[in-house]
Amino acid sequence: MNISNFDDLLRAAREQPEPQRLLFVFATAVLPDDSTPEQRARFEAGEGGALAPLMSVDKAPEELGTFSALVEESRQFGPDWAIVFVASLPGRGGRAPTGEEADQSLQRMVESIKAGAFGSFVPFDPQGGPVLFG
Repeated sequence: MNISNFDDLLRAAREQPEPQRLLFVFATAVLPDDSTPEQRARFEAGEGGALAPLMSVDKAPEELGTFSALVEESRQFGPDWAIVFVASLPGRGGRAPTGEEADQSLQRMVESIKAGAFGSFVPFDPQGGPVLFG
């Protein structure tokens, strides 16, 4: 299935044979301390920078309605963010992943994002649009 928006992602998660937990890591763009003047200029123009995870949460697909509801909930619990990375964690034997399994997977996601290795996650901007990295 081609995932081009948040609704596609929810539909795909709900159609899986095993129960799923959706993992969300909200991040913002930051300018590293050791940036060059060129990098600083690009950053100030809205390009470049590094991604810094701010907060994370896991939810069952059934707990989610719209992307705007997820955004509103995120704003109640944390700072503004620029991108949210999403992954799905499957259960086994008809059982959804445990909270501990979700927490471990979220921690691995956070570390991957810090390392710049986020190609296996689905990224969305705050308006729900897919984010493409060049």
